[in-house]
Amino acid sequence: MTIDSIVNGIVIDHIAQGKAMEIYSYLSLDKIDSQVAIIKNAPSKKIGKKDIIKIDGEFALNLDIIGFIDPESTVNIIRDGKLVEKKKLQLPEKLTDVLKCKNPRCITTTEQDIKHIFLLKNSEKREYRCLYCESRAE
Repeated sequence: MTIDSIVNGIVIDHIAQGKAMEIYSYLSLDKIDSQVAIIKNAPSKKIGKKDIIKIDGEFALNLDIIGFIDPESTVNIIRDGKLVEKKKLQLPEKLTDVLKCKNPRCITTTEQDIKHIFLLKNSEKREYRCLYCESRAE
């Protein structure tokens, strides 16, 4: 299978196998007016198999979302057919409006204008807790 190279755009590479659709959904890539290619189960010397997302054109990415889903992935910025920037990701310390608190008693369920904020409490377990009620993210 051949996927054309990108002249100007973004390549999210080294995504763990099976995680591309989750990233696609969280980033709402279905709502942008650009071509998006999802490559699943591509061979990788580093991790065996990987997923790749290619976005044609400029797009403001929320790197925290990608880092939350797969901190081992990389984001490559392509301009004029050349790699101009490679961003290594990590688990974000704070997630804002990415997850929603499931606790019915949390203030975020009753107050409409409060941002849903989760803080990383344990990086080894990838555990996030609500800033307001300390409920664990699911």
